[in-house]
Amino acid sequence: MSISNPSGHTLCDVRAHLSRRRLLGAGSALMMSALARKLTLAAEQQADSGKPPKSVILLWLEGGPSQLETFDPHAGTKYGGDVGAIDTSLKGVQLADTMPRLAEQMHLCSLVRSVVGKEGDHERAIYAMKTGFRPDPTLEHPSIGSILCHADEAGADIPRHISILAGRSAATGGYLGPQFDAFKTGDPAQPVPDVRARVDDARYQRRLDALTNILEPQFTRGRIRDLEQNRTLHLAGTEAARRMMSSDQLSAFDVNEEPQSERDAFGDHAFGRSCLSASRLIEVGVRCVEITLTGWDSHINNHSLQSSAAETLDSGIAALLKRLEERGLLESTLVVCGGEFGRTPQINPAAGRDHWVHGFSTLFAGGGIRRGHVHGATGAEPDFDKPDRHVTLPVTIPDLHATILESLGLEPDVELNTPIGRPMKRSEGEVIRSMIG
Repeated sequence: MSISNPSGHTLCDVRAHLSRRRLLGAGSALMMSALARKLTLAAEQQADSGKPPKSVILLWLEGGPSQLETFDPHAGTKYGGDVGAIDTSLKGVQLADTMPRLAEQMHLCSLVRSVVGKEGDHERAIYAMKTGFRPDPTLEHPSIGSILCHADEAGADIPRHISILAGRSAATGGYLGPQFDAFKTGDPAQPVPDVRARVDDARYQRRLDALTNILEPQFTRGRIRDLEQNRTLHLAGTEAARRMMSSDQLSAFDVNEEPQSERDAFGDHAFGRSCLSASRLIEVGVRCVEITLTGWDSHINNHSLQSSAAETLDSGIAALLKRLEERGLLESTLVVCGGEFGRTPQINPAAGRDHWVHGFSTLFAGGGIRRGHVHGATGAEPDFDKPDRHVTLPVTIPDLHATILESLGLEPDVELNTPIGRPMKRSEGEVIRSMIG
């Protein structure tokens, strides 16, 4: 799921550091917002509509969360494992006892228990879940956040597409271009790296003047014929980075501004702080925040690993849903929670569960998704020769993406053009109509 880059020093020595990736990455993530005229027009149109723009928060559970230890327990059955099942605020629906706080918020949610995939390898499955397409050697598909930012240029001074605690699988713009890649950052307990000048103001300004008035014109000369359009991507990236560095919106990353009681509610861990930061970022105009939680790859010691990861998830997601609802943001913010696949019903000789694509779970809340709904089911004792038979109302990964796009107000079957002019639909799936509120 798209569910689904910078490094180096920002604006350091002009001659030695013009190509630093951190500066260009920040600029790439903001390139569209540099088009001030279009941004202002879009913002005015949004204000005239009386509705806030749709945003999305993707809680990415990397490694393959076990549906049996989280969203779809079969406690007391042959394959149920060591977890129990607890009642939730949604009548008749139970979660694993690893998630007591989320259980209290389930009336806000829509749960799909019947996702079926075609990729059992981590890397390929991650790609499929984050883009809605299977890997293709001829094309790189964009993630959900990239599609959302491409469709609507209105946003913030800071990047509109952000990946917190990102690993190698951070969401990318694919064929839409690197300007739609997610801006990667770490634990919100720490400052965003490389957004503060490392020299005094006067020296910093001299470097900018040299960059703008000497080096940039030299680079442009002979490369751009129309001098009225003498703006390179490098200059646009530099301007975007400068705007980000001076923006008050940077404070949205800083969870230390929140009362201690609020921080405690999210949990004293990087994932909880990231969820709190995500809610703050959405409030200042960020359109997509992806948060990665690892620890789910439980080929051994399944119960211990899944329970530990679920405990971390439970505090973060429950507090996030509660805060968004209390602040009136849940209707305009879609929250999606899931991983690349599930875990086998049978427990292996190492007390673990292996990869399973034949019926796993994804959780939704807000953003136009129906509340208090469960789609699909899995049987307690599957036929391992024909495992898909135990899945009721199966949902494909493209179907998940089509539903996400629909809930965000984006038509799934709209065609986008790749750089070589190849038309590609945003999604090839079918919208799950029962989930659209």
